[in-house]
Amino acid sequence: MKELPATGPLPRPQNSREAREVLKAEAFPAPNVQLVTMTGTEFTSICPRTGQPDFGTVTIEYEPAKVCIESKSLKYYLWSYRDEGAFCESLAAQIADDVVYAIKPKSVAVRVTQNVRGGIALVAEARR
Repeated sequence: MKELPATGPLPRPQNSREAREVLKAEAFPAPNVQLVTMTGTEFTSICPRTGQPDFGTVTIEYEPAKVCIESKSLKYYLWSYRDEGAFCESLAAQIADDVVYAIKPKSVAVRVTQNVRGGIALVAEARR
């Protein structure tokens, strides 16, 4: 498992599997909080059909059980999708599954919103 530096630039993730391990390793004990919402506004992935970049937003809303997601590790994790081809629906499902793997929340909802391309905007949501 790659350890993230305390300061300075983040190293580039090798892939999303490695990045989800970082997400799990960097989790911290949950304070007395009922709901956490994290929004990544610079999310990028690759269209698996055309190879063109898809830009958008990822919103993760979860009820913590014992641990919370650390924001730097989430940036690293989301960055891992920059070079991976995936449909919006698959991304929402995979991110939700990885959050469950990393922190085992009471519940999680992941919303992936892709910017308009070719006249079509797309939003996919996965709940666990």
